[in-house]
Amino acid sequence: MTDVTVWYDGSCPLCLREMALMKRLDRKKAIEFVDLTRFETPCPVDRKLMMDRFHASENGTLHSGAAAFAAMWRAVPLLRPLGLAARRSWILKLLERLYLLFLQVRPHLQKIVGGRIKS
Repeated sequence: MTDVTVWYDGSCPLCLREMALMKRLDRKKAIEFVDLTRFETPCPVDRKLMMDRFHASENGTLHSGAAAFAAMWRAVPLLRPLGLAARRSWILKLLERLYLLFLQVRPHLQKIVGGRIKS
């Protein structure tokens, strides 16, 4: 049984690379990775919302944005300290601001990463 479930956009080259890295780091197989582009997979909330913003479930609690990343990090021993630090409200707020900035540049990064994958 997994401790954390993450949902990701399997059509996003950037997301695919990031989830591939997380899968390598998740040596204990504590994370269940769910590709949202597989439409037979049920979603806990609206699929489009989940495609637009990263989501993770930890101990039955659904997180989104920076909180979802922190939940995923807590499941990976190497990243656990960062995930635990994000339990402090000021750190999580800072990470959420950075995540919102990332969402603004994500389309540009997807094109860059996507171009590298196709080459």
